[in-house]
Amino acid sequence: MSKKNDNAVTLLTPIVRDADKITRVAITDEIKQAGSLRGLRLVNVLNMDADSVTTLLTRVTSPRLKLAEINAMDTRDFFQLAETLTPFLVPPVPGEASEAETETA
Repeated sequence: MSKKNDNAVTLLTPIVRDADKITRVAITDEIKQAGSLRGLRLVNVLNMDADSVTTLLTRVTSPRLKLAEINAMDTRDFFQLAETLTPFLVPPVPGEASEAETETA
């Protein structure tokens, strides 16, 4: 099973790029920028539409994944990355201070 740590996923099936193997992919802080969602329908992203999530992943992963690499990715790895996006796309749990509230307090 893949392990997640610090917004990163260890891939079950490594991605081969040139002579390198990518075994771990992280979601970067770019996910926190509204610009990473440009051109995407938010409802599609929130519904985990595969095309929308794929486009978003090309913008917010490290190493930066290419569209063809994501399309050829093991389905289990794709779902793990999509799941890692979820906390950034939902509001904080009621009663918990958001990052913005914490900074101004």
